[in-house]
Amino acid sequence: MFGFKHKRREHLRSLPFPEKWEEILIKNFGYYNHLSKEDQEELKGDIQIFLDEKKFEGLEGLEITDEIRVTIAAQACILLLHRETDFYPTLYTILVYPHPFYSHVKQNLPGGLVSEGEQGRLGESWYRGPVVLSWDDVLRSAHDHNDPHNVVFHEFAHQLDSESGANEGIPLLPNKSMYIAWARVLGGEYQHLLDEIHHNHKTDIDPYGATNAAEFFAVVTEAFFEKPIQLKQHHPQLYEQLALFYKQNPIERFSKHT
Repeated sequence: MFGFKHKRREHLRSLPFPEKWEEILIKNFGYYNHLSKEDQEELKGDIQIFLDEKKFEGLEGLEITDEIRVTIAAQACILLLHRETDFYPTLYTILVYPHPFYSHVKQNLPGGLVSEGEQGRLGESWYRGPVVLSWDDVLRSAHDHNDPHNVVFHEFAHQLDSESGANEGIPLLPNKSMYIAWARVLGGEYQHLLDEIHHNHKTDIDPYGATNAAEFFAVVTEAFFEKPIQLKQHHPQLYEQLALFYKQNPIERFSKHT
């Protein structure tokens, strides 16, 4: 079965990449233009596999087009470059709203209190379930690679996190020796973020990362790909751990264009 999957994926990767899809990449995904030719070719192969294996559904009347599919797939596949991957194996469906949406949220508060209500969302990622995205915000963050936020990078980082069996900010790492350093560095940076917020200090890492360890991993993944120069300057050990995991060095891409 695994041999068949591998052969099918290699066949998909070898197919000509549709010209209209590349036009979508160039127009919508500013990050694509920062990639080397080799990385662009690898990304296009990954996109063809991703789009063959994942189902897209439009909500609230949104019609799913190639523009939507390719723009989302390209960003999701950036997280897979250079890595041995099974293409988000527990993800089968991407649900796309035309605009930000509302989701019922239940939160446990100090003192045993529970808060419930509707909360506006740009995206969600469910453990062994779908990814939900706002197309408006997908397109906005895809256009502007200088925007420190990217809803697709964020939600698909959660999917990588869940491949370990739980959403706790520790994805499956390339080798066992990485886990100690990962826990020390990311755990220390997470605690530092909590302390800075507690003392009302301004932080260069999105304060939403203080929600829990899983959100911290998703937030620093956004920073790693969207503002790598700043991340490396202020958090060099954190940058190093993410570079080892993702097997990429985005700072090289951005430094060539600054």
